Amino acid sequence: MERITIDPSRMRGLPCIRDTRVTVSAVLGQLAAGRTVEQVLEDYPHLELEDVLAALSFAAEAMQERELPLAQPA
Repeated sequence: MERITIDPSRMRGLPCIRDTRVTVSAVLGQLAAGRTVEQVLEDYPHLELEDVLAALSFAAEAMQERELPLAQPA
């Protein structure tokens, strides 16, 4: 992931887009709230489409690394 950086001295070590202070979770939160990729890029004009796609890819890979609780049958 060339576009995602993790630096303990920046944003408390949260994954960020290309050494900026824009966190992956900020981008994902906007998309989850219903904003379009174009709107996210308007909000963060220094980001590129590839940055948003890298954030999505990073999140998808991170989900494969975690154990998720399964609902117990009633």
